[in-house]
Amino acid sequence: MYLTVKKTDGTTVANRVGVADTFLTRLRGLMFTSPLGPGEGLLIEPCTSIHMMFMGYPIDAIFLDKDNRVVACYDVLPPWRGFSGWHRDAAKVLELPAGSREKSEVRVGETLSVEAA
Repeated sequence: MYLTVKKTDGTTVANRVGVADTFLTRLRGLMFTSPLGPGEGLLIEPCTSIHMMFMGYPIDAIFLDKDNRVVACYDVLPPWRGFSGWHRDAAKVLELPAGSREKSEVRVGETLSVEAA
């Protein structure tokens, strides 16, 4: 299943977003995968924090609450060394190619639209 994620102003954040919503897909996440391309991402649900162990490339992470309101953003989390904080209010995380969050100007407090592609 693929999703499209947009800002409330209609700006597309990512248009080829996979979903990790089972124990095994959440456990694997993006570990041992090739780098994400432009427009790609992974939505992990449920999720309140992430680590970058066994990752070979940096990513951006956008944490969302149950209503898809942005509660935290991390830019360019480095492979092997990066960790996010724990976000009690988060229900999911959108993982994107490094630089995507800044390019799409996603900010804490705004709401994203998550739609089936």
